[in-house]
Amino acid sequence: MPDYKAPIRDVKFVMQELLECETHYQHLGYQDASLDMVDAIIAEAAKLTEQVVAPLNQIGDQQGCTWNDGVVTTPDGFKEAYAKYVEGGWPTLSQSEEFGGQGLPHSLNISIAELFSSANHSFAMYPGLSHGALATIEAHGTESQKQQFMPKLVEGKWTGTMCLTEPHCGTDLGMLRTKAEPNDDGSYSLTGTKIFISAGEHDLSDNIVHIVIARVPGAPEGNKGISLFIVPKFNVNDDGTILDRNGVSCGSIEHKMGINGNATCVINFDGAKGHLIGEPNRGLKCMFTFMNAARIGVASEGVAAAEASFQGALAYAKDRLQMRSISGVKNPNGPADPIIVHPDVRRMLLTQKSIAEGGRALISYLAQLVDIGHAEKDEAVKADAETKLALLTPIAKAFLSELGFECTSHGVQILGGHGFIKEWGMEQLMRDTKISCLYEGTTGIQALDLLARKIIGTQGEVLKPFSKDVTVFCQQNMDNPAMAEFIQPIMAYAKEWHELTVTIGAKAMKNPDEIGGASVDYLTCLCSWLSKNVLACE
Repeated sequence: MPDYKAPIRDVKFVMQELLECETHYQHLGYQDASLDMVDAIIAEAAKLTEQVVAPLNQIGDQQGCTWNDGVVTTPDGFKEAYAKYVEGGWPTLSQSEEFGGQGLPHSLNISIAELFSSANHSFAMYPGLSHGALATIEAHGTESQKQQFMPKLVEGKWTGTMCLTEPHCGTDLGMLRTKAEPNDDGSYSLTGTKIFISAGEHDLSDNIVHIVIARVPGAPEGNKGISLFIVPKFNVNDDGTILDRNGVSCGSIEHKMGINGNATCVINFDGAKGHLIGEPNRGLKCMFTFMNAARIGVASEGVAAAEASFQGALAYAKDRLQMRSISGVKNPNGPADPIIVHPDVRRMLLTQKSIAEGGRALISYLAQLVDIGHAEKDEAVKADAETKLALLTPIAKAFLSELGFECTSHGVQILGGHGFIKEWGMEQLMRDTKISCLYEGTTGIQALDLLARKIIGTQGEVLKPFSKDVTVFCQQNMDNPAMAEFIQPIMAYAKEWHELTVTIGAKAMKNPDEIGGASVDYLTCLCSWLSKNVLACE
């Protein structure tokens, strides 16, 4: 199994030099997020991921989680590692100070999350979904609900999940059957079954807070009849102290292709007490707060996988001797040259490296847009950032998860037969990473969200803030000799993007299936163009 080394230099370069995080943080009022503070946090995260979390990666894959009469036990070392994670204050990093958080920027937290995911994808998923649960409760919950659930979630003593999928429906949430009957005390009684619930049951935390979609009596059919609920594993008092066991149980855990160290559960709700978030039948809107947070997290998983696979493949390619270089002997004192000198191996390594570095930059850019959405005082600037985020989130999730998986395939290929066997860890990375292309909406779903809902659905309005940035950037640098090789291609890409969008929109007026037929290719083309100019405009 390759040793993981946190890419501290690369992370700091993107944050501090490329995106000038210190200026960004100071403008938004994050006064504590000085460069010294950022450096210290990254360094401590590197220690924890390298020394504690990464060594458990292969153990988690080999042992997996065990289920016994509804009780789930995580692999050896996971519970102790999670305790250190909580003790170090990592769950609190970007959470509101009002509920016990440190109040630091979300972009800093997302950069740290990459390190944990590279070190151990399965472990990182346990605390990862808590961020979405917290964002949902903070944005849509009542003050009472916030006081009940947020402090312990922020602290990490409790973890969160998202319960959407049912045995008969996945993406089509309008088909859900879970019912929520009102109780006399204002709560609801939920009955139904959810599947594929990541970290749905485990032994790491004192309580698990499920964010659940269900239907109330008389709800309209389809998506218009979805309501959202907080359903804890253990009921809690108004002050957050734990009471009796709720009607929530784990019926089984899935036997999976990868991420074996994380418990993917069937969760049964048998008259479980739940608390409505927001208004009845308006749960889909509330749920997207969770989904959007999760989608950026999954995009980061793609970057993390590319980095981990690159590190393992690079170390092997430097040591493995095989054949002589066609351009002349490179290792005269050995029987053959290291495979890193061979062009095809270099092609795959450089592909991995470019995806890790470019993807990290895109994720950091999105994360700064999240910061602006949370802390910017100028409402126009805030709205502009949120529109860009709406456009770029499905692109980042789909593109980076697919490319992360491709990078793990390159990792296996570079090691050849050794990549296909378990001891080197490269095949585990590939198995673990495939899920990132699937959950929180497959690549096809992200593409439909982008083209059908975001672009055609708004008649192109969602494109305007980003397109404006590109135009202004090109105008400002038209006469800059250092940028001459970039400006004309960027302008050509922008023109081609506009023409392609108009063409698809016109065809869709005659045949709506044109959208579905073009959406994935459209997203892929757009990703290629964006990768050439999204950060140049910064």
